[in-house]
Amino acid sequence: MSDTKQQLEKLLADSVLALATADETGLRELEVRLLGRKGEVNRVLGAMGALDVAGRAELGAAVNAAKNELERAIARRRQELSFELSSALAENDWIDTTEPGTVAAAGHLHPSNAAINEMSALFERIGFRRARYREAEFDHYAFEALNMPKDHPARDDWETFFIDAPEDKKMGKQVLTPHTSNAQNREMERRRPPIKMVAFGKCYRRQSDVTHLVMFHQFEGLVVDKGISLAHLRGALDHFAKNYFGTERVTRLRPHHFKFTEPSFEVDISCGLCNGTGKVGGVSCRVCKSGWLELGGAGMVHPNVLKAGGVDPKIYSGFAFGWGLERTMMMRAGMNIPDIRLIYNNDKRFLDQF
Repeated sequence: MSDTKQQLEKLLADSVLALATADETGLRELEVRLLGRKGEVNRVLGAMGALDVAGRAELGAAVNAAKNELERAIARRRQELSFELSSALAENDWIDTTEPGTVAAAGHLHPSNAAINEMSALFERIGFRRARYREAEFDHYAFEALNMPKDHPARDDWETFFIDAPEDKKMGKQVLTPHTSNAQNREMERRRPPIKMVAFGKCYRRQSDVTHLVMFHQFEGLVVDKGISLAHLRGALDHFAKNYFGTERVTRLRPHHFKFTEPSFEVDISCGLCNGTGKVGGVSCRVCKSGWLELGGAGMVHPNVLKAGGVDPKIYSGFAFGWGLERTMMMRAGMNIPDIRLIYNNDKRFLDQF
């Protein structure tokens, strides 16, 4: 028994000395070597088999005391190491609380939202009121009230997203609105002339390529009053073009056919790259080829559309225009967006450029 006890006392004394100078790694290694399941302290207990009852009790008490002493020494050294680390940090990594902090990067509006705000402000300067109407619309407002016959291609489910919802007996099926032109009749029902409205909203069509998106934005202009003519339409379009694209840009009206306007026009804007000449450096302009870029549709509001909105076409006339917001934004000088789908890819590298 005395030899085992002496062995334990020597182990304890040597270990306490080693623990007093151990670093973090050495401390972990000593803890496992001394107090682990197969550690040196537990090996001393192997001598119990050769002892009588009184000897085993005495050895067990000595081992427990040694364990307690070693655990205290380990905890003490761990605390010392922690204090040393904190002191070193205080010396080397101190913080100047008076120094200005790092300013977080400021975000900004998505380019489409920024364009909506800017375009809205331009039209508001000439008396337009900003409006917004439903994205899930009834067939009546999306097609019927816009003078579109039942067999019009736009009313086919290969072109339009029809909603699986109960059909209204008067208003018909529900659709994800394919254009913002539904705003025309809703505005005429809501207000009596004079009307000056520009509506921005999301639209949905079964199209996706470099110039089309399944979801996109449009803006719809509507003016209804006595004596409205094509001259008023041209003036509003030129105001927008010169203020949004640049003072050197001009618009032209090219005859077209839409069911909800008569007469109807495609609106073109002079190309910003070649200044409407169709030539850059003596060769054909790579952007427009002809000097003009197509913006969208416009025209005088069809009498049937006025009637559907409760407005007497014998007293009032009006003009309307509807353009894709993203396509209009892409035509701005310096945008250089080759694929409209980039706008909604949520790529931060792309969005950070605006």
